[in-house]
Amino acid sequence: MTQLEYALKNKITPQMRRVAKAEGLAPEEICAKVACGEVVIPANRNKSKPKPCGIGAGLTTKVNANIGSSEGHISIAEELKKLKVAVKYGSDTIMDLSTGGNLTAIRKRIIEESPVPLGTVPIYEAVVNCVRSKRSIANLTGEDIFLAILNQAKEGVDFMTLHCGVTRNTVERLKKQKRLIDMVSRGGTFLAEWIVLRKKENPLYENFDEVLKIARKYDITLSLGDGMRPGAIADATDRPQMEELVILSELAKKARQAGVQVMIEGPGHIPINQIKANVLLEKRLSGNTPFYVLGPLVTDIAPGYDHITGAIGGALAASYGADYLCYVTPSEHLRLPDVDDVREGVIATRLAAHAADVAKGLKRSVEWDNRMSKARRERNWKRQIALALDPEKAARLRRSSKPLIKDVCTMCGEYCAIKLSEELRK
Repeated sequence: MTQLEYALKNKITPQMRRVAKAEGLAPEEICAKVACGEVVIPANRNKSKPKPCGIGAGLTTKVNANIGSSEGHISIAEELKKLKVAVKYGSDTIMDLSTGGNLTAIRKRIIEESPVPLGTVPIYEAVVNCVRSKRSIANLTGEDIFLAILNQAKEGVDFMTLHCGVTRNTVERLKKQKRLIDMVSRGGTFLAEWIVLRKKENPLYENFDEVLKIARKYDITLSLGDGMRPGAIADATDRPQMEELVILSELAKKARQAGVQVMIEGPGHIPINQIKANVLLEKRLSGNTPFYVLGPLVTDIAPGYDHITGAIGGALAASYGADYLCYVTPSEHLRLPDVDDVREGVIATRLAAHAADVAKGLKRSVEWDNRMSKARRERNWKRQIALALDPEKAARLRRSSKPLIKDVCTMCGEYCAIKLSEELRK
C-alpha cells in the first residue's frame, strides 16, 4: 500500500512517525493530514531514506535543490558534491535534472548517496534517448515516456515531475496568448512540441490511469508539473497558466482517489502583488493539495542575484500557504550551477522558508529566532554562531574583524546599543 492508503486505513507508518518527530507533532496528526491529501511523504517503497520529509499544510516549509549534469558539463563527482552541500545546508529533497552523460549511472549514484527523498523529470531521459538514437522528438512514443517512468520508479525515485496538464487545449490557448516568453518549462516544451508535431494528445494526460498504476505500485508521489508556468512577470497569472492549473487540480483529485500521493507545481516568475492570489487559487481549486513553487522570482532584471529574487518570492508564497520551495541559484538563466551556487541557493531558500514559518507562527521556528535574540542580548558570540543558519560563515566573519572590546563587534564597538541599553537599565 501507499502512504496515502495506509493513512486512509488509519495505520501509522514508520515514515509518518519520523515526520511527526521532526515536526514536533503527534503521529496521528500526520496520519490524518496524509489521509486527506494535505500532506505527502515522498517515499518509494523500493528505497527507504534516512531523512524522510513531510510536505504540506501545517508543516515546516520544505526546500528542494536541483542538481544534474548537462551536455556541456558532465561530472558525477561534482554532482555528488552538490548533493552533499545541498543536504548539509538544509535541503529537504534533491531533484536530479541530468540531461548529459550516462543518465542512469548518474541517477543511481545520487539515489545511493542521497539521505533525502529524490525527484526526477522522466521526460528528460525519454527525450535524450530519442535524440541520441538520431530520432526526431516527433518519433518519441508514449511507450518511451512510460518506460522511463517505470525504470526510474524501479530504481527508487521518490517523486516525479510529470507535465500532465500540457494538453492540446492548453497549447492552443498558449498560441492565442502572445506572451513575452512562450514557455520556459523544459519538460513542458518537449510535450508541447510533441503535441504540435504529432497532432495528438499528451500521452501523460490521455493515459493518466497508467501513470497512476505505476505510481501506486511503487508509491511514487506525483508532482504535477506546471509546463505553462510564466517565464516573465508580464506573463504571470494568464489564461494558459490558469487553464493548466484547473486541469492539474482535477488530476490531483483523481490521483488521491486512486491512492496516489500528489502535489502541484506552480510558477515561476510572478510580481509580488500576484503571489497571494496564485497560492490561494491553487489551494482552493485543488482541495488544499501541497503546492510546490519555483521561487517565485519577483523581477526579471537580476541575473546573478536570482537566488535573492527567488527568496523574496518564496518567503511571501510560503507565508500565504505554499508548502515547498524549489531553490533558485545565482546562476539561474546564466549557466549550470556549480557547488558554490548550490550552497548559496539552498541558504537563500532555507532563509525564505524559515521566515515564512515564523510568519505562520510555527512554534519551533519562532523559538529558534528567540534563542538567537537572547544570545545577541547577552552578546554571546559563540552561541550566536552556533544558532546561525550558516555557522561557518558567521564564525569566519567574526574572526576576520577583532573588536578592541571583547563583548562587542567592530560595527559599533564601545557604542554598542545593546550594551549601552543594558547599562542604562541597570
